[in-house]
Amino acid sequence: MPSLPFDATWRRAWADPGFRFRLLLTPPALVATLSALAALVKWVERRPGAVLADPVLALLAPRDVTWPIFTLIYVGILLAVSLLVRMPVRLLLGVQAYVVMALLRIVVMWATPLDPPPGMIVLEDPLVQIFGGASLPLTRDLFFSGHTSTMFLLFLAVPGRPAKAFFLACTVSVALLVLVQHVHYAVDVLAAPAFAYAAWRIARKGWPSAGGTRK
Repeated sequence: MPSLPFDATWRRAWADPGFRFRLLLTPPALVATLSALAALVKWVERRPGAVLADPVLALLAPRDVTWPIFTLIYVGILLAVSLLVRMPVRLLLGVQAYVVMALLRIVVMWATPLDPPPGMIVLEDPLVQIFGGASLPLTRDLFFSGHTSTMFLLFLAVPGRPAKAFFLACTVSVALLVLVQHVHYAVDVLAAPAFAYAAWRIARKGWPSAGGTRK
């Protein structure tokens, strides 16, 4: 069956009252969750924690790879949106899964007080630095890796084998790069895909089972 034009796809989705309800509910939920996460991160920065013995980081000399990390992330987000914008249900599902994943980060970050890995080179968004000025360096928002889990969530959300192969490669690359920069412990990175997958499964439970994610 040929794909519907962009506007027709959205009109068909909008005709579903359940989709309209979710579309109206999701943006405020996203804003509220990210606000709560930002507040928690500021609190976490003032909280002492444990330093983990990490044999993986011990093998890696710290290097600043900020630009490659954020290049992969921003290119990935733009590509994912361009692929999903013609699939309104799947796009909305991806955003809802991100909200769930942020809620999971709030819970587990609160429960796991950690100090920065030895040799950490602080990871700061270069675009924020260029356009927004200086921001508070974050060093204790550790378990689990938000950068790695976001890339893996994009891998789950995008359709088609070529796109999934690309995003899986991006996930692995970001995971390795944050370790090279000593931004995270290895356990933070290894756990990230599991939490992203859990968030995706939880978000999917809110949709009708019959093909909801393929629209």
